[in-house]
Amino acid sequence: MTLRSSNPRAVTRADVAARAGVSAAVVSYVVNDGPRPVAPATRERVLAAITELGYRPNAAARALRLGSSELLGLMVPDNRNPFVNELAHAVEVAAERRGYSLILANAGRSLDREQRQMRHLVARQVEGVIMVPMSREVNAAELRAAGIPLTILTHTITVTGVGSVSTDIHAGAKLALEHLIGHGHRSIALVIGRGAGAEPDGREVAWRECQEAAGLAQGPVFRADFTREGGYAAGLAFLAASPRPSAIFTSSDMQAVGVLHALHEAGVGVPAEVAVVSFDGSPESAFAWPVLTTVKQPIEAMARAAADQVLGLIGNPGQGPSHQQFPAELVIGRSCGCP
Repeated sequence: MTLRSSNPRAVTRADVAARAGVSAAVVSYVVNDGPRPVAPATRERVLAAITELGYRPNAAARALRLGSSELLGLMVPDNRNPFVNELAHAVEVAAERRGYSLILANAGRSLDREQRQMRHLVARQVEGVIMVPMSREVNAAELRAAGIPLTILTHTITVTGVGSVSTDIHAGAKLALEHLIGHGHRSIALVIGRGAGAEPDGREVAWRECQEAAGLAQGPVFRADFTREGGYAAGLAFLAASPRPSAIFTSSDMQAVGVLHALHEAGVGVPAEVAVVSFDGSPESAFAWPVLTTVKQPIEAMARAAADQVLGLIGNPGQGPSHQQFPAELVIGRSCGCP
């Protein structure tokens, strides 16, 4: 029986080259997908040798050689949220197309953890960070000190010296509210996520403005987490309201799913007795029952713009921040009362 050494020598590029019968440079071209083309048959021999020998390129050495870690960080508030998952996937695809790998950092809905995760990204020597912030209070001091550019995604805020990519949530919310008012609803409740900033969310501003413009009395506000559980709690509070509004606008699809659950439990028909319109346009909205009418954010376009923006800042510290805002789209389902 042949025993392997407990501390075997690391397989090198030269070992792969010898096994495949090629030069070390050709192995490099295959591993790095360039800069020179490799014949298909030769590529297959190299890949077979890599698999057989268990070769693993040295990422640290590559980073030193290129002067680049080829890593981007993505900070999200809660990776259990399907909308956030969809957003993270879109950013990962956008980064990969530009030759970068993505490190996902999850704040877990904690500002303290958000800061710890930010320090972790700095320690991993990412070249840029795309951040979906938990609140309007964004602390970018550690990134600035490390010379790491930051782009804020999906949050309509302004941070000095920081670029942003966002949805026009105010205009999107107006689409939702005007649609409900067009159905004849005279009392519309709002389920809105809790924010740490003093200024109201653009969706709440639009909700107030649309009611005022239509001459309606302001409906009740239920503040809840951006979760199914938060929506469910808001739904219970809505059911206890008297008089009860005939429509609800929620600031996320996840909240809307929780609201629907509470209404179904109570035997309240949607949309026959209460209409529901939500915000985000996540895949969850299409599988709710009834199918949610929702304001859809253009996730793929925003992810591409955020990747382009933060990568454009790498090596260009003097470049000023840019702010891109994308329009939202009202996607009609059945929860609003449309046939």
